[in-house]
Amino acid sequence: MKKILFAACAAFSFTVGNAQEAYQPNWESLAKYDETAEWFKDAKFGIYAHWGVLSVPAYANDWFPRNMFIEGTPEYKHMVSLYGDPSKFGYHDFVPMFHAEYFNADDWAELFQKAGAKFAGVVAEHHDGWSNWDSKINPWNSMDMGPHRDLVGELAKAIHGRGMKLVTSFHKDRNLQINKDNPDKWLDDISYFPYNPKFPTSSTDPKLAQFYGNIPPDQFYANWYGELKELIDNYSPDLIYFDSKMTKIPEKTKQEFVAYYFNHSVKEKKQVIITHKEGELPKSVSIEDFEKGRQNAITKDFWLTDETVSVGSWSYTNDLGLKTANDIVDLLADIVSKNGALMLNVSPMANGIIPKNQQDILLEIGQWLNVNGEAIYGTRTFDVFGEGPTKQEKGGMFLDKISYTAQDVRYTRKGNTIYAIVLGWPGEDASITFGALANKGKVKSVSILGSTEKTAYTYDSLGLHIKTPSKKVDDKAFVVKVELK
Repeated sequence: MKKILFAACAAFSFTVGNAQEAYQPNWESLAKYDETAEWFKDAKFGIYAHWGVLSVPAYANDWFPRNMFIEGTPEYKHMVSLYGDPSKFGYHDFVPMFHAEYFNADDWAELFQKAGAKFAGVVAEHHDGWSNWDSKINPWNSMDMGPHRDLVGELAKAIHGRGMKLVTSFHKDRNLQINKDNPDKWLDDISYFPYNPKFPTSSTDPKLAQFYGNIPPDQFYANWYGELKELIDNYSPDLIYFDSKMTKIPEKTKQEFVAYYFNHSVKEKKQVIITHKEGELPKSVSIEDFEKGRQNAITKDFWLTDETVSVGSWSYTNDLGLKTANDIVDLLADIVSKNGALMLNVSPMANGIIPKNQQDILLEIGQWLNVNGEAIYGTRTFDVFGEGPTKQEKGGMFLDKISYTAQDVRYTRKGNTIYAIVLGWPGEDASITFGALANKGKVKSVSILGSTEKTAYTYDSLGLHIKTPSKKVDDKAFVVKVELK
């Protein structure tokens, strides 16, 4: 395993001004950093929130700010009917409507902790160009406009104050417009806002142009790097998550950012995490993220899934559908069994309230983790990730939902203890055989987490055979704890 290099390691130091730095802005030097922090491999579960000006319209999904400028879309028609034509009422006109008047960072942090999260945070900036912090680079920020509060700052204090790690997610890359001189590509989603002379997305007003990403690339790259430095210097995030389209950022700029973040972590004496999608950063410096997806086998490299509690939009809408706590528990168990972690998104309303139905799901997950968390936190993979009839044919992003059964099992391990997570209740006094546990050594004890009944079992060359308790343990997954001698 790679270890963090400290500033005293002259072999990898370079001079910036009068200060020596441990990491140079090139991939060879940066690869010396341990890109997979032990705290992250232990944590397994985190929560963050898509929230900001994009929460104000509360319609369709988190791509409303883009689609409202595309004639004929439901979002465009919605805009015209409620606010007027987008040529007269642009997305920037929603900014004064974002008040966050009921936002309480301590309440959010308390909820996330009760849900079992070990790392938590908020979208610092989405594709829409709005910064949820007190930025001196981006005038479109939550201190100078809208709520007139440092939202990231308040949440950082509350999360770090509870001993959790801080996440700031950064989605700015897609904001840069790169096709304004090519009308055939105005709707290409490599740029979030579609260039169109009819709409403010084409404005040359310096302030509006910065918001809509209609600025020279070099200016955008400088802002991109400068805003990340603000987040690092002011809030010391433990994990910076990147969305897609980092390919738009020059290699040199990305290297400078990574070096700055790693060197800052050395000064802070902590390990930090960077995530990327689809190879947009080297795996030697970052963790691969699978949006709404995951791996289908145990992997050597640790990885992340980001998924949302909702069905559809990442940000709040008035008709937001939700997953169940059972869905998310099964997903978490599957991810952890394959050497991954889950970062779950919630969707607060523009006023800062996380709706009760979302809170209830988080608290139900937390109750499950209170009983079964030892099978998740601090574990490592077993010889196989699981067994059972339900198959995941491929790994990757944006996978279809998989519904698991009581015949599906996921395994984790911690030292001489193996955890068999059964993804459903098979009934009282039911017989279960764990074939993957055959020939794994002598069994010291077998118990079911959350049950006070003694677990009856036998062990032979076919595996471990148990009987479930006479009283149901949980409607969701339950855990069989097997201690080996």
